[in-house]
Amino acid sequence: MSSKITIYDVARKADVSLATVSRVLNNPGRVKEKTRNRVLEVIKELGYRPNAIARGLASRRSTNVGLIVPTFSRASISEMTDGIADVADKYNYSVFLNVTHNERELQTDSWENMIASQVDGVLLASDQMSEEEVNRLLNETIPTVLLGSRDSQHRVPAVLIDYESASYEVTRKLIESGNRDIAFLTVKDEFEINKLKEAGYLKAIGESKLPPRILTFDDKFEVSIGEFNDFFANEKAPDAVVSIRDSIAIGFMNAAINSGLKVPEDLEVVGFQNTQYTLMSRPQLSTVSVPTYDIGAVAMRLLTKLMNNEEVMNEEVILNHSFIWRGSTKK
Repeated sequence: MSSKITIYDVARKADVSLATVSRVLNNPGRVKEKTRNRVLEVIKELGYRPNAIARGLASRRSTNVGLIVPTFSRASISEMTDGIADVADKYNYSVFLNVTHNERELQTDSWENMIASQVDGVLLASDQMSEEEVNRLLNETIPTVLLGSRDSQHRVPAVLIDYESASYEVTRKLIESGNRDIAFLTVKDEFEINKLKEAGYLKAIGESKLPPRILTFDDKFEVSIGEFNDFFANEKAPDAVVSIRDSIAIGFMNAAINSGLKVPEDLEVVGFQNTQYTLMSRPQLSTVSVPTYDIGAVAMRLLTKLMNNEEVMNEEVILNHSFIWRGSTKK
């Protein structure tokens, strides 16, 4: 019978979370004595037998890593996963994927599913985390590294680029090329990364004493297409735009061309990420190149050090970005 008892059964019977049961098994000193004793009594009562991974035995032969992403439809997520997989293969790690289908927050079910899978570390790609979710990560004993993002107070280990500097630099380049009406394309959801990109744009615009122009659209492609068309039918087109994402830049550029504008003669367009879509658009899209593969690979190496309790000089790793100029700009 004991072989059929799972960590879910223990958590349910003891009326605690899966994370609490995991802490009792792996780091009991971090659990209040009363709660710890209740969980241990339930484990004994049910006859639950945690495997070697759950007990954290030094002699275990396998290491499991959890990967949580909000969606797998983005090209950037796919490229990042390739970097994770290549490094994981070198270490003979098993990677468990969980897609939350929620771009605004880390769902409780997703996190607890990883805990229940008895993973040794977690890689997390999340556009935005609430303060409650950040505190949850900080209180866990399982090492966690953020992919391509950070919490606003730099408390959780992360691998990313300097989004504010990248946006500032590319906006400066458009200004130096003679553009005076430069717009910033963003979405309605105020994600932390997008705020950083907007801050860089506003800094460059402010230094040149140019009027800022923030254009906000829906994050869903099927909705934003209609909004782009309405914009060109009713508003004056800017000289150039910087977009928070390649996909939004391409949608905006297509709508501009459909309205009769020429790219880049009438409108210069710059994306952000350098996904495979940039080469599929016509003209091909100029973009801020984010090393998404490297973010995944470096994050996996950082997580390895944290799981092995090795010394880490800097838990927030900033990778270099670059610019790729193609047919959507005059440069």
